[in-house]
Amino acid sequence: MNQLSVVRRQLSERKIRSAFLATAVALCILISLGVWQVRRLHWKQGLLAEIDHAEQSPPVPLAGTPPRFTKVFAHGTWLPQVALYGSFVQQAPDGTTRLGAERLQLLQRPDGPPLLVDLGWVPTEGTAPPAATGSATVEGYARAPEHPHWFSPDNDPAAHRFYTLDPAVIGAALRQGNVAPFTLVAMGRPTDTPPIPATALPRPPNNHLQYALTWFGLAAALVGVFVVWVRESRESGKAVLF
Repeated sequence: MNQLSVVRRQLSERKIRSAFLATAVALCILISLGVWQVRRLHWKQGLLAEIDHAEQSPPVPLAGTPPRFTKVFAHGTWLPQVALYGSFVQQAPDGTTRLGAERLQLLQRPDGPPLLVDLGWVPTEGTAPPAATGSATVEGYARAPEHPHWFSPDNDPAAHRFYTLDPAVIGAALRQGNVAPFTLVAMGRPTDTPPIPATALPRPPNNHLQYALTWFGLAAALVGVFVVWVRESRESGKAVLF
């Protein structure tokens, strides 16, 4: 082996060692991200199991601020003021896809402040359904108040149209200065006439297995690329870094 070949060999091995260190660091990061997603997967599975258990359990009387994923029921009398929240495209009972919003109305309870109730989706075009009247028992789940962010559309309190579900703000617009600090989202069976209530507790998406496989797959691909690169570098006597 001549001196030039020896120098090339030494430079090649030096570059391979540098590439190995960089690859090892990247590999540790990718594996750590995959492990983190696996942990998130187990946490999310437990959360979904908790939601499933809560959904199968009977509702309990509303008292104070209920824990998350707890089905509750409340008695009271409907106050006449109504409001709309959000803007959602949904299939109407007649089968057409239409733009609509969530119908909000206050329920005056005998043993607590008025309760803001999300009765369900109503179309915003055409004749609005009449407000609920009389006494009622509402079953559903509590939804924590929202707060506006940079991209939140502006509320229109005068028109009773809201894009941030904040019971205090909505209650004030409906001339009720003291309302419960959460919204009761009504649950029920699908109906042929709006408002169309929620039929299940909300469930967060669970894509963590897919994310974990992506990170582990990238780690495996990185190892494969590095092995091929080292083999070719040693065969040619020089290392070409990407």
